Amino acid sequence: MTDLLAHGATWLADQRKRFLTRTVTYQRTSGGVTTSVDLPATVGRTVFRFDSAYGPSIRSVSRDVLITAADLVLDGQLTEPKRGDRIRETAGPVIHVHEVMGPGGASGGDEPDWRYSDNERTTFRIHTKHVTEEPNP
Repeated sequence: MTDLLAHGATWLADQRKRFLTRTVTYQRTSGGVTTSVDLPATVGRTVFRFDSAYGPSIRSVSRDVLITAADLVLDGQLTEPKRGDRIRETAGPVIHVHEVMGPGGASGGDEPDWRYSDNERTTFRIHTKHVTEEPNP
């Protein structure tokens, strides 16, 4: 018997990739060597709320990037997102650089830097923080 929900989720992921993406560059630097791949991504956001021991709750907004897991290939190896990786997104004359980083920043917090966005583990939802802008040559 066909898993109708899995089939529907696959169809929906294909539609997202086909109609709701823009090309971004995913970069990883290790040992002074930078590797990168251009891939289609959907840009979104997640709002996190954390209880504060000192008063009102803290609200954090993450710029999220959704990518198909099978597209994240660096140096010929399928890989998972990693804290510190960078995602470069061109918007006219500016390149926005976002770093893979879940809420809580460098302290880590309780939230992961990324998670699967679906039960079939075909899409990564990567939490990022804007770190810099560069001119688009």
